[in-house]
Amino acid sequence: MSTRLAVTGSTGALGGLVARQLADLTPRLVVRDPSRAPDLGCEVRTCAYDDAPAARSALEGVEVLFMVSAAESEVRREQHHTFIGAAADAGVGHVVYTSFAGASPDAVFTLGRDHHDAEAAVRASGMAFTLLRDNFYLDVLPLFADEDGVIRGPAGSGAVAAVARADVADVAAAVLRDPGAHAGATYTLCGPEALTLTEVAARVGPATGTEMRFEDESVEAAYAWRREQYGAAQWQLDAWVSTYTAIADGSLAALSDDVRQVAGHEPRTLEHVLAGR
Repeated sequence: MSTRLAVTGSTGALGGLVARQLADLTPRLVVRDPSRAPDLGCEVRTCAYDDAPAARSALEGVEVLFMVSAAESEVRREQHHTFIGAAADAGVGHVVYTSFAGASPDAVFTLGRDHHDAEAAVRASGMAFTLLRDNFYLDVLPLFADEDGVIRGPAGSGAVAAVARADVADVAAAVLRDPGAHAGATYTLCGPEALTLTEVAARVGPATGTEMRFEDESVEAAYAWRREQYGAAQWQLDAWVSTYTAIADGSLAALSDDVRQVAGHEPRTLEHVLAGR
C-alpha cells in the first residue's frame, strides 16, 4: 500500500500536533506503541528506530517522511543512522528532520552534536531533505524550575530565542504539504525575542500565578548537585548542564524570520504559550 506521507512521533507532543494538522492527507503513522497512536483514521505501522527491518517495512511506499529526532540516549546516534538508512533503503524520496538550532560537531549544548551527526547522515543518504533546526521550546522553559519555583543553572545573563512547539508544528505542516518547495532548505526556528532566564522567570510568574526566579550557579556546582541528586550517567549530566551553558554563551540568542516565512504568521510569544494559544 503506497502513501505519500509518513509521520513519526505522533504519540508525542510535536509529532502529534503535526499528524493532526495533516490528518486530511491521511499520513501513515509510524510509532513504537500502536496503542498510543492518535485516532485519526490513518494507517498505523510499528517500528523502533533501531530496528532496520521493521523500519524498512513501515516505510515501504512512503514518498515523504517526517522524522522526529529520537529520544535522548547514549545510543541516539546509532538509532538515527539505522532509521535514516532504512528510510533510504525503503525508497523514501524526501525526509524532513527535526534538528537543533545550534547543531554542529562542537555545539555547546552537547545534544546539538547528535543532531549535527543526524543531519550528516541525512545529507549522505541520497534522499532530498529539509532540516528544521528548532531552538529550545518555550513550552519547556517553565519546567526548568524546581518545586520551589527556582530555575537554577549556569546560564548567567545569556539569552535564548526559544520557540513555541506549536510554531515548529506549523512550519513542519507547511513543509510537508509542499515538500518540493523546501527541498534542500535548513530553517532555524525561534521565537520573536531572546529572553534571559531571569526574564523568563519574571514573566512566567504573573502569567501562572506562581513565584519564580532564576539563580545563576557555577558549572562545577551545577554538575555536583545534579550528580548527587540524580546519579545520572555522564552524557546525561553533560546534556543537562550544557542546556544552561549554551544559553550563557549567546549561541542560542540569534533571531530568525523562518517561522513567519514558512508558517505564514508571527511566532508565538511566551505569554501565548502559557495561555495555551
